[in-house]
Amino acid sequence: MSYTLNVNGKALSADVDGDTPLLWTLRDALGIRGPKFGCGVAACGACTVHVDGQPQRSCQLPTSAVGAAKISTIEGMAAHPIGKKVQAAWMELDVAQCGYCQPGQIMSATALLAKNPKPTDADIDKAMAGNLCRCATYTRIRAAIKRASGQKEA
Repeated sequence: MSYTLNVNGKALSADVDGDTPLLWTLRDALGIRGPKFGCGVAACGACTVHVDGQPQRSCQLPTSAVGAAKISTIEGMAAHPIGKKVQAAWMELDVAQCGYCQPGQIMSATALLAKNPKPTDADIDKAMAGNLCRCATYTRIRAAIKRASGQKEA
């Protein structure tokens, strides 16, 4: 079946089965490689995208469930005012090591700051709990979120 998805502000068509996880529609059918496959069970956060501004694990979200929702991926974050600040803070603080989880981390951090512009450490920990980093850059991730929010880093 053909689906027209609103991805990063563009209408893109994909001919996929409706049960196909959004992650695979994005990566395989549309060539959008930012969301990563990590675990396939929505536990690691590497596949995080925004659906109408809310972070979603695209590995478990059927393409047919998206409908007319606006999908944002890491590729679209430079055009998002908060996403741009988050990406700049990530670069300034050298957050990424291997970088594999970072698109999902940035997507979750951007969603957090859109909802809560001045999060506490507890708020950050709660919002980021579903994003795993094998390189354990958690302290730099928290510092980058604080910097992007305009708060003093611990």
